[in-house]
Amino acid sequence: MQYLLMLYSDESGWEKMSKAEQEQGYKAYMAYTEALKKASAWVGSNRLQPIATATTVKIANGKQQVLDGPYVDSKEQLGGYYLIEAQDLDAAIAWAARCPGASHGTIEVRPVWAMPAQ
Repeated sequence: MQYLLMLYSDESGWEKMSKAEQEQGYKAYMAYTEALKKASAWVGSNRLQPIATATTVKIANGKQQVLDGPYVDSKEQLGGYYLIEAQDLDAAIAWAARCPGASHGTIEVRPVWAMPAQ
């Protein structure tokens, strides 16, 4: 079953880190990604642009509304994700706990609702 690991953290924390800390963080994520790949659990992953680049779209009273920025203002922002293959929720949680982001943010684990092929 596929699970989406959504990585939330305070995106301003990255700029506050020293160059050496940023390099260490980058290496930790690369090692984590490699571990997922070696276990055949990695399906995909991406880092997202800063929250200031977000655009929110919704329909209200039949009319499209487009807003600059995020829909919800919070202390933590969605900064990236991993799409993984795991045997069950316990295995997905175990992978989430190993993610470097779990030590400085929150990892939300959500099962993917598989849609039938068209």
